[in-house]
Amino acid sequence: MRILIANDDGYLAPGLAALVKACEGLGELDVVAPEQNASGTSNSLTLGRPLSVFTASNGFLYINGTPSDCVHLALTGVLPQRPDLVVSGINQGANMGDDTLYSGTVAAAMEGFLFGIPAIAFSQVEKGWADLDAAARVARKVIQHVLGQLPHKGTANANATANASAPARSPFLLNVNIPNRADADQLPLQITRLGRRHSSEALIRQLSPRGDTMYWIGPAGDARVAGEGTDFHATANGRVSITPLQVDLTDHAAVPDWQTWLASGVPGQATGRAEG
Repeated sequence: MRILIANDDGYLAPGLAALVKACEGLGELDVVAPEQNASGTSNSLTLGRPLSVFTASNGFLYINGTPSDCVHLALTGVLPQRPDLVVSGINQGANMGDDTLYSGTVAAAMEGFLFGIPAIAFSQVEKGWADLDAAARVARKVIQHVLGQLPHKGTANANATANASAPARSPFLLNVNIPNRADADQLPLQITRLGRRHSSEALIRQLSPRGDTMYWIGPAGDARVAGEGTDFHATANGRVSITPLQVDLTDHAAVPDWQTWLASGVPGQATGRAEG
Protein backbone atom coordinates (compact mmCIF):
# COMPACT_ATOMS: atom_id res chain seq x y z
CA MET A 1 0.00 0.00 0.00
CA ARG A 2 1.09 3.57 -0.70
CA ILE A 3 -0.17 6.46 1.41
CA LEU A 4 0.02 10.12 0.40
CA ILE A 5 0.11 12.47 3.39
CA ALA A 6 -0.73 16.19 3.15
CA ASN A 7 -2.02 18.99 5.38
CA ASP A 8 -2.86 22.69 5.40
CA ASP A 9 -0.77 23.90 8.37
CA GLY A 10 2.46 23.60 6.37
CA TYR A 11 5.24 21.06 6.07
CA LEU A 12 6.78 22.09 9.42
CA ALA A 13 3.57 21.62 11.42
CA PRO A 14 3.69 19.23 14.40
CA GLY A 15 0.41 17.68 13.25
CA LEU A 16 1.93 16.60 9.95
CA ALA A 17 4.93 15.01 11.67
CA ALA A 18 2.57 13.21 14.05
CA LEU A 19 0.46 11.86 11.18
CA VAL A 20 3.55 10.66 9.31
CA LYS A 21 4.73 8.84 12.43
CA ALA A 22 1.27 7.34 12.85
CA CYS A 23 1.45 5.92 9.32
CA GLU A 24 4.90 4.37 9.69
CA GLY A 25 4.84 0.65 8.96
CA LEU A 26 1.45 0.80 7.24
CA GLY A 27 2.82 1.22 3.72
CA GLU A 28 5.11 3.30 1.53
CA LEU A 29 4.73 6.96 2.53
CA ASP A 30 4.87 10.10 0.40
CA VAL A 31 4.54 13.52 2.03
CA VAL A 32 3.59 16.58 -0.01
CA ALA A 33 2.53 19.65 1.98
CA PRO A 34 2.29 23.44 1.61
CA GLU A 35 5.35 25.58 2.22
CA GLN A 36 3.39 27.85 4.55
CA ASN A 37 0.21 27.69 6.59
CA ALA A 38 -2.70 27.56 4.15
CA SER A 39 -5.63 27.22 6.54
CA GLY A 40 -8.98 28.33 5.15
CA THR A 41 -7.97 28.01 1.51
CA SER A 42 -10.67 25.43 0.81
CA ASN A 43 -10.33 23.69 -2.58
CA SER A 44 -8.52 26.51 -4.36
CA LEU A 45 -5.96 25.71 -7.04
CA THR A 46 -3.19 28.14 -8.02
CA LEU A 47 -3.74 28.91 -11.71
CA GLY A 48 -2.21 32.38 -12.09
CA ARG A 49 1.43 31.49 -11.48
CA PRO A 50 3.73 28.46 -11.68
CA LEU A 51 4.34 26.29 -8.63
CA SER A 52 7.65 25.01 -7.28
CA VAL A 53 8.36 21.73 -5.53
CA PHE A 54 11.07 21.62 -2.87
CA THR A 55 12.54 18.81 -0.79
CA ALA A 56 12.99 19.36 2.96
CA SER A 57 15.90 17.91 4.91
CA ASN A 58 13.61 15.15 6.26
CA GLY A 59 12.55 14.12 2.75
CA PHE A 60 9.12 15.79 2.80
CA LEU A 61 8.14 17.53 -0.42
CA TYR A 62 6.68 21.00 -0.02
CA ILE A 63 5.02 23.30 -2.53
CA ASN A 64 4.49 27.06 -2.56
CA GLY A 65 0.76 26.63 -3.03
CA THR A 66 -2.46 25.41 -1.44
CA PRO A 67 -3.29 22.00 0.05
CA SER A 68 -5.26 21.16 -3.10
CA ASP A 69 -2.24 22.17 -5.21
CA CYS A 70 -0.09 19.75 -3.24
CA VAL A 71 -2.31 16.73 -3.75
CA HIS A 72 -3.17 17.69 -7.33
CA LEU A 73 0.48 17.96 -8.36
CA ALA A 74 1.36 14.81 -6.45
CA LEU A 75 -1.26 12.84 -8.35
CA THR A 76 -0.61 14.32 -11.79
CA GLY A 77 3.13 13.85 -12.13
CA VAL A 78 5.18 14.68 -9.04
CA LEU A 79 4.87 11.18 -7.58
CA PRO A 80 6.00 8.20 -9.65
CA GLN A 81 3.14 6.01 -8.38
CA ARG A 82 -0.50 6.52 -7.56
CA PRO A 83 -1.28 6.16 -3.84
CA ASP A 84 -3.92 3.80 -2.48
CA LEU A 85 -4.96 6.23 0.25
CA VAL A 86 -4.71 9.98 0.85
CA VAL A 87 -4.64 11.29 4.43
CA SER A 88 -4.54 14.91 5.55
CA GLY A 89 -3.74 16.56 8.89
CA ILE A 90 -3.54 16.36 11.77
CA ASN A 91 -5.07 19.84 11.75
CA GLN A 92 -4.73 22.31 14.60
CA GLY A 93 -8.39 22.95 15.35
CA ALA A 94 -11.74 21.44 14.49
CA ASN A 95 -13.15 20.99 11.01
CA MET A 96 -16.78 20.35 11.81
CA GLY A 97 -20.06 21.60 10.42
CA ASP A 98 -19.62 24.56 8.07
CA ASP A 99 -15.85 24.46 8.68
CA THR A 100 -15.56 21.71 6.08
CA LEU A 101 -16.43 24.18 3.29
CA TYR A 102 -13.43 26.36 4.14
CA SER A 103 -10.98 23.78 5.42
CA GLY A 104 -7.71 23.24 3.60
CA THR A 105 -7.27 20.00 5.56
CA VAL A 106 -10.52 18.59 4.21
CA ALA A 107 -9.74 20.01 0.75
CA ALA A 108 -6.45 18.12 0.55
CA ALA A 109 -8.25 14.87 1.29
CA MET A 110 -11.07 15.81 -1.07
CA GLU A 111 -8.62 16.33 -3.91
CA GLY A 112 -7.58 12.71 -3.57
CA PHE A 113 -11.24 11.69 -3.47
CA LEU A 114 -11.88 13.64 -6.68
CA PHE A 115 -9.14 11.55 -8.31
CA GLY A 116 -10.91 8.37 -7.24
CA ILE A 117 -8.72 7.60 -4.23
CA PRO A 118 -10.09 6.89 -0.72
CA ALA A 119 -9.20 9.78 1.58
CA ILE A 120 -9.35 10.80 5.24
CA ALA A 121 -8.97 14.22 6.90
CA PHE A 122 -7.89 14.34 10.56
CA SER A 123 -8.31 17.30 12.93
CA GLN A 124 -8.01 17.98 16.63
CA VAL A 125 -10.98 19.80 18.13
CA GLU A 126 -8.94 22.45 19.97
CA LYS A 127 -5.94 24.47 18.82
CA GLY A 128 -2.56 24.22 20.49
CA TRP A 129 -1.51 20.63 19.69
CA ALA A 130 -2.37 19.38 23.20
CA ASP A 131 -2.34 15.55 23.43
CA LEU A 132 -1.22 15.28 19.81
CA ASP A 133 0.32 11.86 20.43
CA ALA A 134 -3.07 10.50 21.45
CA ALA A 135 -4.67 12.00 18.34
CA ALA A 136 -2.00 10.31 16.23
CA ARG A 137 -2.88 6.97 17.82
CA VAL A 138 -6.52 7.54 16.85
CA ALA A 139 -5.46 8.33 13.29
CA ARG A 140 -3.38 5.16 13.09
CA LYS A 141 -6.29 3.06 14.35
CA VAL A 142 -8.67 4.53 11.77
CA ILE A 143 -6.13 4.19 8.95
CA GLN A 144 -5.36 0.59 9.85
CA HIS A 145 -9.05 -0.28 9.79
CA VAL A 146 -9.53 1.44 6.43
CA LEU A 147 -6.48 -0.21 4.91
CA GLY A 148 -7.78 -3.59 6.03
CA GLN A 149 -10.91 -2.94 3.98
CA LEU A 150 -9.25 -1.74 0.79
CA PRO A 151 -8.78 -4.20 -2.08
CA HIS A 152 -5.35 -5.83 -2.08
CA LYS A 153 -3.11 -5.36 -5.10
CA GLY A 154 -1.93 -8.14 -7.33
CA THR A 155 -4.96 -10.43 -7.03
CA ALA A 156 -7.06 -11.86 -9.82
CA ASN A 157 -10.16 -10.28 -8.35
CA ALA A 158 -9.20 -7.33 -6.19
CA ASN A 159 -12.76 -6.63 -5.08
CA ALA A 160 -13.15 -10.16 -3.78
CA THR A 161 -10.22 -9.69 -1.42
CA ALA A 162 -11.70 -6.68 0.32
CA ASN A 163 -13.11 -7.11 3.79
CA ALA A 164 -16.79 -8.00 3.66
CA SER A 165 -17.59 -5.07 5.94
CA ALA A 166 -15.98 -2.50 3.63
CA PRO A 167 -18.10 0.55 2.78
CA ALA A 168 -20.41 0.00 -0.17
CA ARG A 169 -19.10 3.09 -1.93
CA SER A 170 -15.50 3.47 -2.93
CA PRO A 171 -13.71 5.79 -3.08
CA PHE A 172 -14.87 7.42 0.13
CA LEU A 173 -14.06 10.63 1.96
CA LEU A 174 -14.01 10.66 5.78
CA ASN A 175 -13.72 13.69 8.05
CA VAL A 176 -12.37 12.76 11.49
CA ASN A 177 -12.38 15.13 14.48
CA ILE A 178 -10.56 14.09 17.65
CA PRO A 179 -10.99 15.61 21.13
CA ASN A 180 -7.77 16.92 22.69
CA ARG A 181 -7.50 14.32 25.41
CA ALA A 182 -4.68 12.12 26.62
CA ASP A 183 -7.05 9.15 26.37
CA ALA A 184 -8.33 10.06 22.90
CA ASP A 185 -7.31 6.66 21.55
CA GLN A 186 -9.58 5.04 24.14
CA LEU A 187 -12.66 7.08 23.21
CA PRO A 188 -15.44 5.45 21.20
CA LEU A 189 -15.69 6.22 17.49
CA GLN A 190 -19.00 7.54 16.20
CA ILE A 191 -20.27 7.95 12.65
CA THR A 192 -21.81 11.40 12.50
CA ARG A 193 -23.38 14.01 10.24
CA LEU A 194 -22.21 17.59 9.89
CA GLY A 195 -23.66 20.12 12.31
CA ARG A 196 -24.04 23.84 11.62
CA ARG A 197 -22.58 26.98 13.13
CA HIS A 198 -24.04 30.40 13.82
CA SER A 199 -22.87 33.19 11.55
CA SER A 200 -19.30 34.32 12.08
CA GLU A 201 -18.63 37.08 14.55
CA ALA A 202 -17.96 40.65 13.41
CA LEU A 203 -14.81 41.53 11.52
CA ILE A 204 -11.85 42.98 13.42
CA ARG A 205 -10.45 46.39 12.45
CA GLN A 206 -6.85 47.37 13.13
CA LEU A 207 -4.59 50.20 12.07
CA SER A 208 -1.34 49.38 10.32
CA PRO A 209 1.86 51.14 11.41
CA ARG A 210 1.24 53.51 8.48
CA GLY A 211 -2.25 54.38 9.66
CA ASP A 212 -4.14 52.30 7.10
CA THR A 213 -7.21 50.36 8.23
CA MET A 214 -6.79 46.59 8.06
CA TYR A 215 -9.52 43.97 8.42
CA TRP A 216 -9.38 40.48 9.89
CA ILE A 217 -12.06 37.85 9.36
CA GLY A 218 -13.92 37.43 12.65
CA PRO A 219 -13.94 34.23 14.71
CA ALA A 220 -16.21 31.38 13.67
CA GLY A 221 -19.65 31.36 15.25
CA ASP A 222 -20.82 28.93 17.90
CA ALA A 223 -22.45 25.64 17.05
CA ARG A 224 -26.11 26.13 16.06
CA VAL A 225 -27.13 22.63 14.97
CA ALA A 226 -25.30 20.43 17.46
CA GLY A 227 -27.81 17.79 18.47
CA GLU A 228 -27.24 14.09 18.90
CA GLY A 229 -25.74 12.52 15.80
CA THR A 230 -23.75 15.61 14.77
CA ASP A 231 -19.99 15.97 14.83
CA PHE A 232 -20.29 18.77 17.40
CA HIS A 233 -22.32 16.59 19.77
CA ALA A 234 -20.01 13.59 19.43
CA THR A 235 -16.80 15.45 20.25
CA ALA A 236 -18.42 17.42 23.06
CA ASN A 237 -19.48 14.15 24.65
CA GLY A 238 -16.13 12.39 24.54
CA ARG A 239 -16.28 10.62 21.20
CA VAL A 240 -14.22 10.71 18.03
CA SER A 241 -16.39 11.96 15.18
CA ILE A 242 -16.16 10.30 11.77
CA THR A 243 -18.30 11.96 9.10
CA PRO A 244 -18.58 10.52 5.58
CA LEU A 245 -18.57 13.40 3.09
CA GLN A 246 -19.63 13.79 -0.51
CA VAL A 247 -18.87 16.41 -3.15
CA ASP A 248 -22.27 16.66 -4.86
CA LEU A 249 -23.78 19.99 -3.69
CA THR A 250 -26.98 19.54 -5.67
CA ASP A 251 -30.14 20.11 -3.61
CA HIS A 252 -31.79 16.98 -4.97
CA ALA A 253 -34.93 17.34 -2.85
CA ALA A 254 -35.57 20.80 -4.29
CA VAL A 255 -35.08 19.86 -7.97
CA PRO A 256 -38.78 18.93 -8.58
CA ASP A 257 -39.93 22.25 -7.06
CA TRP A 258 -37.58 24.23 -9.26
CA GLN A 259 -38.70 22.25 -12.31
CA THR A 260 -42.29 23.20 -11.49
CA TRP A 261 -41.25 26.83 -11.04
CA LEU A 262 -39.56 26.84 -14.44
CA ALA A 263 -42.52 25.15 -16.14
CA SER A 264 -44.92 27.73 -14.66
CA GLY A 265 -43.41 30.37 -16.89
CA VAL A 266 -40.48 32.57 -15.96
CA PRO A 267 -40.53 36.10 -17.45
CA GLY A 268 -38.22 36.12 -20.46
CA GLN A 269 -37.98 32.31 -20.54
CA ALA A 270 -38.23 30.97 -24.09
CA THR A 271 -40.98 28.37 -24.51
CA GLY A 272 -39.11 26.49 -27.19
CA ARG A 273 -42.17 26.67 -29.49
CA ALA A 274 -41.88 28.18 -32.97
CA GLU A 275 -44.24 31.07 -33.72
CA GLY A 276 -46.09 30.79 -37.05
